[in-house]
Amino acid sequence: MLGASSRQLALPLPIAARFELGDLLEDASNAAALAWLRRPDSWPGGRLALFGPAATGKTHMLRGLATERGWPAIEGLALRGLPEPAPGAGLVLDDADCAPEEEALLHLLNLCAERGQAVLLTGREAPARWPVALADLRSRLRAMTAVGVRPPGDALLAALLRRHFLLRQLRVDRALQDWLLARLPREAAAMAEAAARLDRAALAAGGRVTRALARAALAELPGFGAGAEDDDLDGGLGSRLAGRPDPALG
Repeated sequence: MLGASSRQLALPLPIAARFELGDLLEDASNAAALAWLRRPDSWPGGRLALFGPAATGKTHMLRGLATERGWPAIEGLALRGLPEPAPGAGLVLDDADCAPEEEALLHLLNLCAERGQAVLLTGREAPARWPVALADLRSRLRAMTAVGVRPPGDALLAALLRRHFLLRQLRVDRALQDWLLARLPREAAAMAEAAARLDRAALAAGGRVTRALARAALAELPGFGAGAEDDDLDGGLGSRLAGRPDPALG
């Protein structure tokens, strides 16, 4: 067994039905990974691994590439027995470090090598650091090119929150956005979930988004308000963003 049989999700979010690479905003945290995803034909040995903490966009990138290229997608936790992936130019394997059977992962990699299929996989750590018992699998993982994805920076989080508000046609003034950013978990998924909760709350209240409405709507959001004074932005994300240019919203 490569990793834990289950992982605690940072937020109670449903799995998105559609992922597009073009929806991703780029900054220093994900630039290297996106550059590799734009040129699958250059992956050494036809293999690439993305690794990094939860909620850094790895799944979005992996699923986005699968959508763009028409590659089948496999969940690591479902990898058992002798998997027979759909034929094609490549495939993606999410949470590969959680595969419950090392033999299944080794078989999959060998089969894809025989077929000339490219493989993109994700995990929390670089594959070379996975606790693998099978020598053959350990050798293949150590030879794989691995690219780290870091947590998003301040400006990217701000741009993501604005994008989600724009997509929902939700008007939130800049001062309130700064207040929110100082209190939301520093995760891309948190920006999407906060916008969804505020949208629902504003529709139910029949009015605009206010600080009081935001406090009530986000009170149950895991991590909201942690480490922030209720009415003090000094030293928070809002003040750090002052004067910084926004990433392109695409």
